[in-house]
Amino acid sequence: MRTPSSVYNRGRRMTEQIKKKLQEDINALEHELSHELPKELKRAVALGDLSENAEYHMAKQRQEFVKARLRQLGRRLADLSLINMNNIPRDKVGLGSTVRVFDNTKNEEMEYKLVTTEESDVAAGKISTTSPIGRALLNKKVGDSVVVVSPNGNRDLDILRLTTIHDEAGAEA
Repeated sequence: MRTPSSVYNRGRRMTEQIKKKLQEDINALEHELSHELPKELKRAVALGDLSENAEYHMAKQRQEFVKARLRQLGRRLADLSLINMNNIPRDKVGLGSTVRVFDNTKNEEMEYKLVTTEESDVAAGKISTTSPIGRALLNKKVGDSVVVVSPNGNRDLDILRLTTIHDEAGAEA
């Protein structure tokens, strides 16, 4: 039997794993920014003329990249804190859903699991909710047809079967 707490716990475990990975990435970048890059910059400055010093310019570029990536990861971590599993639809495609579709363009059945950006693995059938296919499928029901607009051209998909995160949590209970 599906219970709200089982869905909530499954969703919480999923987001906690992602948050842990993001925090590990943040910690590694913060270490690089505060310990490794200052040493590289100091070494590069010691080489002399900064206007033609490739090591110095590369270290400064890396420093700016790390700062930007830290801001991006911090925002993503904050966004994940706002996910409320109770707001994920029970009868439509949403985060955590497994969707079986018929691809009319390729004339074959395919299955996708909608996941967060951090979990996506196209080869394993895990697609992000922000990918072209993921965005097209969100909030659709069994029997709906969607057109996926992607850089590789449009694809026509028919939704054959849907298992939501709520259904999966109920099966685990």
